[in-house]
Amino acid sequence: MNIKELIKGMTVEEKIGQLNQVAYIPATIDGIEDRIREGKVGSIILAQTAFAGNDSPCSVDYEKVNRLQRIAVEETRSHIPILFGRDVIHGHKTVFPIPLAMAASFDTELIKKSYECIAKEAYNDGIKWTFAPMLDMSRDPRWGRIIESAGEDPYLAQNVARAVISGFQGDDYSKRGRLCACAKHYVGYGASEGGRDYNRTEISEYTLRNFYLRAFKSAVEADVGTVMSAFNEISGQPVTSSRYLLTDVLKEEFGFKGFVVSDWAAVKQLIDQGVAENEKECAQMSLKAGVDMDMVDDIYNKYLLKLLSEGKITEEIIDEALYRVLYIKEKAGLFDDPYTAPVNVDRAFNAKTAKEMAEESMVLLKNENNILPLSVSDKIYIDGEMKDDTRSILGSWTLDGIAEETVTVFEGINKYITPVLNEKDADIIILAIGESHTVTGEAHSLADIDMKREHISLAKKYKAEGKKVVGVLNFGRPVAMEDGEKYFDAIIYAWHSGTQTGNAVADILFGKVNPCGHLPVTLPRKTGQIPLYYNFTKGSRTVNEYYDHADNRFINNYDDCKGSPLYPFGYGLSYTEFEYSNPRILSEKNGEYVVGITVKNTGKFDGKALVQCYICDEVASSMRPIRELKSFEKIFLKKGEEKEVLFKLGEKELGFYNMDNEFVVEEGLFTVYMGGDAYCENKVSVRYIKN
Repeated sequence: MNIKELIKGMTVEEKIGQLNQVAYIPATIDGIEDRIREGKVGSIILAQTAFAGNDSPCSVDYEKVNRLQRIAVEETRSHIPILFGRDVIHGHKTVFPIPLAMAASFDTELIKKSYECIAKEAYNDGIKWTFAPMLDMSRDPRWGRIIESAGEDPYLAQNVARAVISGFQGDDYSKRGRLCACAKHYVGYGASEGGRDYNRTEISEYTLRNFYLRAFKSAVEADVGTVMSAFNEISGQPVTSSRYLLTDVLKEEFGFKGFVVSDWAAVKQLIDQGVAENEKECAQMSLKAGVDMDMVDDIYNKYLLKLLSEGKITEEIIDEALYRVLYIKEKAGLFDDPYTAPVNVDRAFNAKTAKEMAEESMVLLKNENNILPLSVSDKIYIDGEMKDDTRSILGSWTLDGIAEETVTVFEGINKYITPVLNEKDADIIILAIGESHTVTGEAHSLADIDMKREHISLAKKYKAEGKKVVGVLNFGRPVAMEDGEKYFDAIIYAWHSGTQTGNAVADILFGKVNPCGHLPVTLPRKTGQIPLYYNFTKGSRTVNEYYDHADNRFINNYDDCKGSPLYPFGYGLSYTEFEYSNPRILSEKNGEYVVGITVKNTGKFDGKALVQCYICDEVASSMRPIRELKSFEKIFLKKGEEKEVLFKLGEKELGFYNMDNEFVVEEGLFTVYMGGDAYCENKVSVRYIKN
């Protein structure tokens, strides 16, 4: 396909039509068909509203999609196929754990495998483009959309980004069963002030470069097909109208070759944000900034031709946007294979993979006196509002999931034992508690994420009766639970983990599976500590109390709460125990270092250890984080077995963006920490000297 030659033969109206995405609303299907015939549709988003994550979504299937595609291919002058998109965030019919939970697995190969399963199911319903992965670094769990992110660490997000994109797209997303991915929301949306969705963000260029942009750069390097611009503004300029961010940085500096689509109605929102007076100005600003496709506004269709006649935009800039759109349609194989022909999908295999993903994601936070794993001879009573839940544990952004296929916590446990019917007869209480999916996701922020009083009261009651209390916590976001944690003997953070939640919970509770998830985000003690994250920069006096978890200071951050988290980033227990020893430098050559540590399984079970490597640039021209994750490796060790784990550190790991936006590696001392979470104490020092 010679895209440039195709563009030469198109009218201006046809060109502009390709830059517009319309919403799929079944009640107006005749109007959509007419617009396709008129050449005013380049893409269709298979959703009715901006809030599809928690709305009752419209159903789709490949026959409906093929019907619309046939109009575009056979009844228009240009014969250009439509790109059909839908939010396939963490599953289609088979629902996998929410993205934040998947990040807790620290298993990028399994994440990739999961999204391969997801892509096939979605493709069979006519979907060829999905609006994932979400790469917004998220430090505020009050924000409902933290559940769609990889958490608070940019390095983890970089690795998750590559895994998701590879799972969706493979090495060739023109193939059947593959989807074109979309990295969103570019950029800084996760920094919404106060955790309030759609709010302003205040991000310095230094922080933007060293934290928020890194996952998007990795997505571009992974050849992501599309990028979605964010609602928020940075330094007083909405991203939707920022040529610096969309063109100078994303397209030119990073080398992004695909197209940028706006978020839902974000072009028109420039009026609300006070930088455009009317819709025509919105269209002009967005196109010039680098927004190639307008999502559902219909503003490009309405105003670009008028702007062109007035000389306020050029046909060249229209052609640039059009080329990017057609380039991705070609890469997606639409010109050669525009219609969906369903591929074979092994739903049983997908369910098995979803169960494995859930098992790897769940985090054992507490296990006093090794109460877990449970025995089938234990007398167990199950309580809590989540024990029979089939919908909330699927999580937000579950447009096509089948609640009837959900395995509940009760059903999973019941496969092992018959729970007692009266709590008085029980020795152990399993308390399945959590939050509804309707208070997570888009436009669902919370001012207070402290554990609910009714949950604390219930656990306290059972504890007062002399029962052992095991908490199965089905939340989407991190919860501050200092007031309630003491009433639990054991806690499994089970997230909203999808279709196979109940089976995964039960296999962990009864020891068939040894838990190995680790926190991708800090769990605070109280809501008032937010923002609280591990990779903050050095500061004066008592602001560094995150790492003073021994609480041995005279002065604390707060008079009414410790400054440290309840559980730090990277934390996660196992039924076995791991010993970390002998941190060492194995080689130093040309500014590259190989460091290592010995890990031994000293417990009674086989298990997986997540070995993490952090650095601290001790003295730099700019304030640097106290610790930064630079590598990790998940290893399996039989009981009594030990392994040496090696990490390579070079300029990419030791460098940072300075105040002049230059990536530099400065000479000086670096401390390297290795172990099982952000509190790891095994360390070595390396001194970087330029050649």
